[in-house]
Amino acid sequence: MPRRHMHVTDAAEAPLRAALHELRVRLEIPDHFPPTAQAEAESAARAPRIPAGDGEVVTEHTLDDATDLPLFTLDPPGSQDLDQAMFLSRRPGGGFRVHYAIADVASFVTPGGALDAEAHHRVATLYFPDERVPLHPTVLSEGAASLLPDQDRPAVLWQFDLDAAGALTGSTVRRALVRSRARLDYPGVQRVLDDGTAEEPLALLREIGLLREELAAARGAISLNLPEQEIVERDGRYTLAYRAPLPAAAWNAQISLLTGMAAAELMLAAGTGILRTLPPPGPQPPSSGEDPNPPTGSVARLRLTAQALGVAWPHHTSYAALIRTLDPRRAGDAAFLQECTTLLRGAGYTVFDGGAPPAAGVVHAAVAAPYAHATAPLRRLVDRYTSELCLAAAAGHAPPGWVRAALAALPHEMETGAQHANRVERACVDLVEAALLHDRVGETFEALVVDRHADDPTQGTVHLCEPAVIGPVQAAPGGPELPLGRRIRVRLAGAEPGREPVRFTPV
Repeated sequence: MPRRHMHVTDAAEAPLRAALHELRVRLEIPDHFPPTAQAEAESAARAPRIPAGDGEVVTEHTLDDATDLPLFTLDPPGSQDLDQAMFLSRRPGGGFRVHYAIADVASFVTPGGALDAEAHHRVATLYFPDERVPLHPTVLSEGAASLLPDQDRPAVLWQFDLDAAGALTGSTVRRALVRSRARLDYPGVQRVLDDGTAEEPLALLREIGLLREELAAARGAISLNLPEQEIVERDGRYTLAYRAPLPAAAWNAQISLLTGMAAAELMLAAGTGILRTLPPPGPQPPSSGEDPNPPTGSVARLRLTAQALGVAWPHHTSYAALIRTLDPRRAGDAAFLQECTTLLRGAGYTVFDGGAPPAAGVVHAAVAAPYAHATAPLRRLVDRYTSELCLAAAAGHAPPGWVRAALAALPHEMETGAQHANRVERACVDLVEAALLHDRVGETFEALVVDRHADDPTQGTVHLCEPAVIGPVQAAPGGPELPLGRRIRVRLAGAEPGREPVRFTPV
């Protein structure tokens, strides 16, 4: 499920920092690495050990030298944990060639060591509105393993050949020594692409990205263009603003998706691997919102949310088609996109060894194709294993023993990590919503009832029309049933950042 991007602006940071710190303490979020893991990271930063096979290592000096490729990284401004770098070019006979370098984390993490154990414990980088808690020590994630500019780095280097329509015609993957030439950010890249001053290879990002988006739409893929939520302070009161993602970020994501799809196909052909899978959304019954007994289910609830936010969703329009019409620069659309992540729940990992799994169980519904997490090993545990499985498959070798030994446990580890990240995200949302409304306790708001408890219809969930806050609502004992799908007036009964999430009562 896509992470919700929340950011505290400088003006609002100080008042919220204490509450966010208390939240991390309450959730037992680590604020440092164990000394043994930190020591391993510092040692590996000085002398990485490049895996060459099961139990073998080589040095950086014996890696394939690809430092002649003028790679560049593209990330949010200020990023230091750079997982990917790319170089885009045209092929002489038509079409495109994409070189995509992925940070080679396995060159810095010894299987079975203290750092490896801590990575399996953390599973993924955690994101809070004011800071992040990294998967690996920053000496690696923002230093020796990061694809920082003008630094030689071991990498897993993919090469993709695309035809003139952007479709993949061939791919290779190998270990190589690379050197990024530039650290670019989305605003700067978007600016030169828009004003026409971008030269190749950067100009090809738009061309290839648009082609890949067309292919994704044709196969029915769902792409959530999630806006970033900014908590800002205005006139002594917190408000929530949305910052729409730039097209350059979506085009960059298409290169990452291309890599994940190629990795999945490579592992499926080899018969050993781990896929990221997602079942399709449930049935989509029509709902006008006026039916006194509207249909239930995740899609039906999302239709009610669309109604609350003023998003038009015609009955004949599919969920995937609707998503492509939304504009994250509009507040209602932006809030609705955040809620659309609920239909992407249920994602998991499918491990196979000794043959590909049944075709019905390998597709990621949002990608509309087999897909693997492969491009963020600095921030997500499973990607390190995906790289090793793909390198072995491309070379025609069996996967390393340490990779095979870990495969069976990875889905549970990743699911446990995802549940933890979801709890963190929910707690952050609760805290931020309480901060937005804590000085408005007792006020009344227009809201739509988007859910109702089956065993107690006087309890449920409402979505405020303004601001875009979702919270629980409960009528007094013996009160009337909540009218699912209908607008009601609610009173804010409580909201205390870090102490009590928002809660409402019907007026």
